[in-house]
Amino acid sequence: MIATLTLINIDYINLVNLHGAVHAQDMSQMIAPPGLKGLIVADTAVGSVRGDEGYYHYRQYDAARLARHHTFEAIAHLLIDGDLPEGGQESVMRSQLGTARRVKPRVFDAVAPFSQDSPPLSAMAALRAALSLATDDRPVIDLSPAERREAALQAIGAVPTILAGWHRLTSGHQPLNADPGLSHAADYLRMITGATPNPRLARAVETYLMLTADHGFNASTFTARVAISTGTGVNGAICAAVAALAGPLHGGAPSRVLDMLDDIGPVANTERWAQHQLETGNKIMGFGHAVYRADDPRSDLLKEVATGLGGELVDRAIEVEDRILRFLAQWKPEATIVTNVEFYAAVVMHLAGIPQEMFTPTFTTSRVVGWAAHLLEQAAGNKIIRPSARYVGPEPAERPEAVATVALLHDVGQKGDRISGGHR
Repeated sequence: MIATLTLINIDYINLVNLHGAVHAQDMSQMIAPPGLKGLIVADTAVGSVRGDEGYYHYRQYDAARLARHHTFEAIAHLLIDGDLPEGGQESVMRSQLGTARRVKPRVFDAVAPFSQDSPPLSAMAALRAALSLATDDRPVIDLSPAERREAALQAIGAVPTILAGWHRLTSGHQPLNADPGLSHAADYLRMITGATPNPRLARAVETYLMLTADHGFNASTFTARVAISTGTGVNGAICAAVAALAGPLHGGAPSRVLDMLDDIGPVANTERWAQHQLETGNKIMGFGHAVYRADDPRSDLLKEVATGLGGELVDRAIEVEDRILRFLAQWKPEATIVTNVEFYAAVVMHLAGIPQEMFTPTFTTSRVVGWAAHLLEQAAGNKIIRPSARYVGPEPAERPEAVATVALLHDVGQKGDRISGGHR
């Protein structure tokens, strides 16, 4: 066993010419664990998650610390360009994203047919339909590094405008185009609510957007890198990531947290409700994480943000969280279960005026920055991601004679390997 991989030595038979000559080469076939859990599949300088330490970082910087002291535009510059902005670079990024947020009317026309569908998945479908009209969709293999960066910024800018426009249309209002004079977070909130937001609420949303811009090789980020490795356009890779994010196991949890708080009813019912959930095989939304075994730093900071905003919902959420954590510690004492980012994200977004059906779209508005950074990194040193699969079905009844000969030699090699102490 090497790390989380099972290493199997086999004889690899290579047919090298048309005359059927074969040569045996020793190589190792790695069988990945289910879900690729724990398997390192690439090198990245974008960032990483250190779940056992309760820590994650963008480039070489503590991500939670960045979210306390910087702006969304600074984070975007760091992830896309590799460094925190200096001098006037942050203003340049703000201007570039402001320009990218403005879209042509035809983009909203593409969104309109989806405004009658059931949210929030129709928002994601609308985004996939409209994004190609707002971004450079040429294959990245045909673009220079500067052109790839421009396409990435176009996507980062267009995503919040498209998603906010979808919400406005579903609510019976006309979509609002961007105001480049506002910050990215404030303009997004304005395009949703129709009013220039309170600075405290805009900063709360901005903190969430910064905290969730990237988070390791999650399912949607890996999907973006697989797609871009084929040489497709930035739009195609972003749309692939959006499809992955639309899955309820990945991006749909914040909207369910408020439903959970409603279902619990009086706070005194928390433990009884939690026990029923677990006994019936249901999940408790907002708790537990696939990576973190210590506190989720995103949750910690969002709890501070929520507490700063205050109100009955915040007080109730804090008490429910405390009761559920104590219950889970008794229910499963051998496990370390922490509050994850979705719990207080739901509270913060609700208090900021973002409707529940826009929680997953808001996550998308944030995570598109990480996707863009990863796809630019993948495209810069690209090799197509093309793993193999292990066939486990029945063997074919008939095989061509040359293939059968190769299989026989392969079987003989494996038997010899076992006799001599193989499968090391």
